[in-house]
Amino acid sequence: MHAPLSPQAPAEALRATLAELVDGLPPRQAAQATARLIANYRGATPTDAPVLRDRSDVVAYAAYRMPATFEADRAALGALADAVPQWTPSGHTDIGGGTGAAVWAAADIWPDPADGAAPRPVTVLDWAEPALALGRELAARAPSAALRDARWRRARIDAALDVPPTGLVTVSYVLGELTPADRAAVVDAAAGAGEAVAVVEPGTPDGYRRIIEARDRLVAAGFQIAAPCPHSAACPIEEGTDWCHFAARVSRSSLHRQVKGASLAWEDEKFSYVAATRFRPGPATARVVRRPQTRKGQVLLDLCRDTEELSRETVTKRQGPLYRAARDTGWGDPWPPREDPAP
Repeated sequence: MHAPLSPQAPAEALRATLAELVDGLPPRQAAQATARLIANYRGATPTDAPVLRDRSDVVAYAAYRMPATFEADRAALGALADAVPQWTPSGHTDIGGGTGAAVWAAADIWPDPADGAAPRPVTVLDWAEPALALGRELAARAPSAALRDARWRRARIDAALDVPPTGLVTVSYVLGELTPADRAAVVDAAAGAGEAVAVVEPGTPDGYRRIIEARDRLVAAGFQIAAPCPHSAACPIEEGTDWCHFAARVSRSSLHRQVKGASLAWEDEKFSYVAATRFRPGPATARVVRRPQTRKGQVLLDLCRDTEELSRETVTKRQGPLYRAARDTGWGDPWPPREDPAP
């Protein structure tokens, strides 16, 4: 049994552990499994069977998809943490968590307590035993005690799902694998169990529609939106004209480059998400919903505002510190920055 990787942060530890998995993958088998998983990821997944069928599938998935899922989850949970800075989850349940990207991301956002207190209880629910087995194997090497002590429990992700009360519930890259009825039931189960719920889906029009459905159900259950939206009213994007999504930078492994025939060492993972709480959050005044455009002496920011509207703000060089802040602001960031520059 491998010893925990320490003193690395969870992000670095996960990358190191996955690198070892990639080194052990037969290239042809890995490429074949990855190609099938990509087809499922793009929407061809049957709703009555797990996507990950055996260890070769799971290893290919973990090596190819887990880094991207981790970065998207970390971005979504980071935005949640930014909206509720005084809150730390008392526990974490990840629905359909597979190999555990969301629990690794949560460990990166909310580290183990430094005072020697017991780490928060973590549970990963999934219906694919090979995924749970590999997730358990990866977590055994984590620097976080919460991950090493996590429970990996087999459960069908459907209308019969039972989720005990906890602090945080995540549902990450799962809803697209479910029937509409099961999607609704799983979101309701998450809402019934968590103080905070974060749902993450691919940043496609279909993924966004599933996020809007989940958002509506969370609001109807009494939750308030913490991120990315600066309000809990209806999304101002006109249906069918656009979709809300963001991007997270992901380092490409050798398997990524092999399967995609790519030369760049990175790619951007597009994702949509919603994070909501039963208590009052402090959402951003506005959120940057497009990649900022930098022009000579100005930065153009496309924003979703707490006034429940979309608008563009032009920040010019004459605005001094605010202009410098705008140049450092990225797609998905709050605006203005939490620590507003002096005028």
